[in-house]
Amino acid sequence: MGVLNSILYVEDNPHVRGVAKMALEVIGNFKVRECSSGLAALRLGADFHPDLILLDVQEPGMDGVATLAQLRSIPHLCHTPAMFVTGAVSAGEMARYVAAGAAGIIAKPLEPLRLAGQLRRLWDERPEQGLALLPV
Repeated sequence: MGVLNSILYVEDNPHVRGVAKMALEVIGNFKVRECSSGLAALRLGADFHPDLILLDVQEPGMDGVATLAQLRSIPHLCHTPAMFVTGAVSAGEMARYVAAGAAGIIAKPLEPLRLAGQLRRLWDERPEQGLALLPV
């Protein structure tokens, strides 16, 4: 399945984005490129080849699911595993994330000190196709 080293992280909240990025880099030793919107992710994704795409679902403008659909049109990102971060974990929403191709879901609120470990666990436990979910 490969090793998780680099992450494209999409989060509109600058505080959450900054804290999560720092935790992923310092605790997880990941290379993280972050952006604040779906449009910025499309620009960044054109030149970045991450191992994982991590997206907040509830974004202004283009939400995380729509952003992922657009990122999939970039040839080198069409099969890159993606995980969503969200507070919306109802059965209907979960079905929507699965249909969008989520390899995992992390429920909000994020716990920065645990985030790197959560991502590694989801990465390691994900099936070739399908969803891994941390208990909420």
